[in-house]
Amino acid sequence: MKFLLDVNVLVAWGWSDHVDHERTVAWIGAAIRKKTTKLMTSAIPELGFVRVSVQRTGGRVTVTEAGETLAGMVAALGARHVLLADDQAARRFPAWCSSASRTTDAHLLALAAAHGAKLATLDTGIPGAFLIPPRD
Repeated sequence: MKFLLDVNVLVAWGWSDHVDHERTVAWIGAAIRKKTTKLMTSAIPELGFVRVSVQRTGGRVTVTEAGETLAGMVAALGARHVLLADDQAARRFPAWCSSASRTTDAHLLALAAAHGAKLATLDTGIPGAFLIPPRD
């Protein structure tokens, strides 16, 4: 199975003070133990991670520090990681995408689908995405 990690997944995984950190860590840990699983990132979620990481700390985490944290996260995925080139135009959007705040979600969902992957997210409002399950 292939999963494109959404911005919210990266942020939850990257920062131990995030409410969904343990949930995300557990799912990623289980996913990387499966030999057939690929965990993908692309430029948009990676840039989103850096932006949100700096914003959520009021600048206490710098852009450089957020980028270094992301690099460590991706390195931890090892051979399970794929950097997915964004080869999809952003001109058409599904009917559920009716606000500016949903455009990136819709684009990433389409990008994942175009590459035989599921968009992995914590957002319940993305039809057809894979919702990371709550921890038991």
